[in-house]
Amino acid sequence: MARQTALLALAALSSLSIAQISDNFEEGWDQTIWPTYAPSCNQGGTVSLDTTVAHSGNNSMKVVGGPNGFCGHIFFGTTKVPTGDVYVRVWLQLETALNNDHVTFIVMPDNAQDGDDLRIGGQSEILDYNRESDDATLPDLSPQGIASSVNLPTGSFQCFEYYLGTDGTIQTWLNGNLILGMTTGPNADNSNDAGWTRESYTPDITGVYFGWEAYSGDINTVWFDDVAIETSRVGCGGPTVSGSTSIRPTSTTHSTVSGPTTSNPTTTTKPSTTIPPTTSKTTSSASASQTKYGQCGGQGWTGPTACASGSTCMYQNAYYSQCL
Repeated sequence: MARQTALLALAALSSLSIAQISDNFEEGWDQTIWPTYAPSCNQGGTVSLDTTVAHSGNNSMKVVGGPNGFCGHIFFGTTKVPTGDVYVRVWLQLETALNNDHVTFIVMPDNAQDGDDLRIGGQSEILDYNRESDDATLPDLSPQGIASSVNLPTGSFQCFEYYLGTDGTIQTWLNGNLILGMTTGPNADNSNDAGWTRESYTPDITGVYFGWEAYSGDINTVWFDDVAIETSRVGCGGPTVSGSTSIRPTSTTHSTVSGPTTSNPTTTTKPSTTIPPTTSKTTSSASASQTKYGQCGGQGWTGPTACASGSTCMYQNAYYSQCL
């Protein structure tokens, strides 16, 4: 199937924002859409299209971090980021587990930090955000803060999602489960964001780049697939059009979603790739009750459809319903 790329003129449409974008890389790596990115230096990091490992279909993007600390970094990504609310979904597979060292696998240049980066990665064996301008982390790296986040399983593709709101809200999900320590904002209930909230901060990103950056020489390989950068939540079961990259204009008027979770479809790979089961906190029993903010329905959902006392299963879109 030929690549279907749609780019609509935005200049004459003042109500439209910069385009949304999604790609499953089944028609290859279009470097005009996903250029490489290695600010300041690059010594050994590589980006390539991998035709042997994938979350869906046959292809994914493979990033190998170099051995030279910060200068071993390399990313691929886009500046086609919506204005206003931003939702990002990516399926990623990490070869080596996160350890105590500080590393980054998503980097976002940020006008709110005068061009410094908003980073997503890990340290202290958990996932976290890092604000380059003041080195703040979300969550705090106290024992309680570390316990409020999770590590990233290795050896299989994981569904990673995050939301950056215009009111300073940040929400993050792994395999459809909200990571409480990686939330902040006016309505967040996170007692481990003191370092992050010591100054008023609302992200204003100008790009999203996927790759690897280490600050203590850590070498790793990361695969990325089924990327979606949107103005509303796609979820783990949401569409990435087969065999295509899509770029389309979107309205700047968005609704804020607070704490939903989404479906977690079965990971598929080529037969030659061995993938252990994906770790998930969501029960698969349809007879169990889902907790508040949990997934309770949607296309392909096999988990709980009844909500715990005090919440109701509310339809969000064809791919997920949520206990609210």
